[in-house]
Amino acid sequence: MMYLVDTNIFLEVLLSQEKKDICKQTLDANVGSLYLSDFSLHSIGVILFRNGKEDIFQKFSVDVVPKVEIITLSKDSYKNLADAKLNTGLDFDDVYQFKIAEEHGLEIITMDKDFNKVKDKIKVTFI
Repeated sequence: MMYLVDTNIFLEVLLSQEKKDICKQTLDANVGSLYLSDFSLHSIGVILFRNGKEDIFQKFSVDVVPKVEIITLSKDSYKNLADAKLNTGLDFDDVYQFKIAEEHGLEIITMDKDFNKVKDKIKVTFI
């Protein structure tokens, strides 16, 4: 199986939060099968820079980014985001992740319970 890793999984590790160990174990166990959306990569950068943790982003970009496949939503799919939002109730960042996972046949790994709204449409693993 190939996995789209949600932003919160990486941030949990990078910010040394409560579930960092299980998140790190999950990432380590699936190296070679992990995808990261461009949106998540930018969000991680924004959050780390905003918190004065540029050094952590630098380390992340050297240690982690080369081990994941960075993907984006196809241009054609953007026109479906609003409808997907209306049909799922997800906010923009989650509907973006959902559409990428759907488009590429990926399972989402997340801690965000909002993805319960789409687990009948795509496979979702909650940590």
